Amino acid sequence: MNAEIKRGSLEMAAAMLISGSIGWFVLMSGQPVINVVFWRCAVGALALLAVCGVLGQLRRDALTRATLLLAIAGGVALVINWLLLFAAYSYASISIATAVYNTQPFMLVGLGALFLDERLTARKLLWLGLAFGGMMLVVLAQPRQAGEQSHYLVGIALALGAAFFYALMALAAKRLKGTPPHLIALIQVTVGAVMLLPLVDFHVSASVGQWGMLATLGVLHTGLMYVLMYGALQKLPTNLIGSLSFIYPIAAMLVDRLAFGHRLSAWQLLGAAIILLAAAGMNLLGERRARRLPASVGRRAG
Repeated sequence: MNAEIKRGSLEMAAAMLISGSIGWFVLMSGQPVINVVFWRCAVGALALLAVCGVLGQLRRDALTRATLLLAIAGGVALVINWLLLFAAYSYASISIATAVYNTQPFMLVGLGALFLDERLTARKLLWLGLAFGGMMLVVLAQPRQAGEQSHYLVGIALALGAAFFYALMALAAKRLKGTPPHLIALIQVTVGAVMLLPLVDFHVSASVGQWGMLATLGVLHTGLMYVLMYGALQKLPTNLIGSLSFIYPIAAMLVDRLAFGHRLSAWQLLGAAIILLAAAGMNLLGERRARRLPASVGRRAG
């Protein structure tokens, strides 16, 4: 492993570990979800503004009008994704919400087929079917008490909605290739802060510790995490990025278990494992096949 890949791997692993702890900070902040997302966006925007300034990305020629509008649209989708995911934590636990949230690659596949004319292959449909089966296991393993059942299903629905809006954001990002990623992130969180400003309840009381949680979400989980993640994306091959991304759901489930004592039932654990396996198959196996294809074409052409 060369030095660049080793450094990129460490950056990606750190970014995913940081991401895996988001749920704990959200719940421990004790704030309404809208307030949490607003402060994450506002503080994150300040952190990313400093990063973009240092990197020399605050230039007028860095964005065209079309890319700016697309980045804004992606920001709206990203903020709605955060609102739904953070709300899901209180209904279905961090572990379940994270597992269901990892259906996002399949939603992106569906959106790609609808809007980008990407072909739905038999392999993609196989992984999609497997992920659906895993999700059904998670859903069917809901609590037995009626009140808990309704809360659980609301949490599942919120996590699915979050995955859908994340896929919309990723779809917009596909159209922004070549645009500085830190600048895109800055635009997105700025859009979020402006969008949520009229909805924030500034009268909600918060302790010093809770303000610390909100500040950490902005600086650590937004500013620093974006710097680490985008630094890794520039150094690593796609298959390694995909494999290291699975640190996030595993870390989130461990945090949920250690901090809140939430233990998945056997069926929920199996369903979550199947979803992650299907996502791995979609991201990693397909990438290996894509890397082999040009070589075989080249040999036939020669």
